[in-house]
Amino acid sequence: MPVSPAGREIRLAVNPTGLPAPEHFTVAEAPVPHPASGQLLLRNRHFLVFPGLRTLISAEAKDFPFPPLKPGEPLFGPALGEVVATGPDGTDVPAGTLVTHMQGWREYAVVDADAVRAVPAGHPDPVALLSTASAAYGALTRLAALRPGETVLVTGAAGGVGSLAGQIARLLGAARVVGTTRSPGKAARLREELGYDAVVVPGDDLVGALAGAAPDGYDVIVDNVGGAQLTAAVELTRPGARIAVVGALSGQFDPALPGGTSPAVIDTFALVKRSVSLLGYQTVDHPGVEEEWRERFDGWLRSGEIVFPYTVVRGMEHAPSALQELQQGRHFGTLVVEV
Repeated sequence: MPVSPAGREIRLAVNPTGLPAPEHFTVAEAPVPHPASGQLLLRNRHFLVFPGLRTLISAEAKDFPFPPLKPGEPLFGPALGEVVATGPDGTDVPAGTLVTHMQGWREYAVVDADAVRAVPAGHPDPVALLSTASAAYGALTRLAALRPGETVLVTGAAGGVGSLAGQIARLLGAARVVGTTRSPGKAARLREELGYDAVVVPGDDLVGALAGAAPDGYDVIVDNVGGAQLTAAVELTRPGARIAVVGALSGQFDPALPGGTSPAVIDTFALVKRSVSLLGYQTVDHPGVEEEWRERFDGWLRSGEIVFPYTVVRGMEHAPSALQELQQGRHFGTLVVEV
């Protein structure tokens, strides 16, 4: 496959004050790198647009799994690419193989061969492997240890993680699954397409609305939002409930906050008197979850038991606008850019 002498990449132009906008990025050309021994040259097909970029480009990424981005540096994140060349000694990953890796937001990338995952043969939709919903799977199986017959609440249910979290909960045996989203249109799609039993659009009486959706309370909460939604959810926990915090959208998408904080008011007395656990989830703390998730996700996709909703933005030049649209909540499910 012919390789161009240069490829495009999205670079951070300046660390923004408030939410990032297209003017904070540049689309630049960069020479195509040459793979060294043990490396692969990849041509990306798709890459993920994800909320954590707000934190990475805000210089607030303290104790974050990835380093903060500095002006002039290219963005990065989950990507799907094709191997177009290998280093001089070759590798076990031949040219033409589709792989996932972490060097998105650019056309070409050089990656160590042991840092990629090959797409399984005959996979029904390789783009689905860019999903970040392994966090929901890990939270439900490790932190919450969901039991059959329980009632689950997923905040931010129409996002990339939430749109799969409810389906995963159902497949793991949940009897009732409730979600939240700020769009009535998305609420309808969550019920009609993804099997949510009820969906609450937050308003003046969030506690009342959530109580109406599950009068007996919630056994498990997968929280993608934080803030007022987490505050309300705590009030409606059942004895022995488990709250797994997997995201912080209320802080990441708030222009008045710096991007690395997401405050919430928690009634700690409610946690104590009902023996409720509240834990944050990070994949690195749970070895083996990614492999287990990929295997089960692959099987569920092949059987049609799970739906992977996503929106494709075509053209790398539109990637900065896509990030802004993600923050505005304009899309349903996962958001990817097609290079």
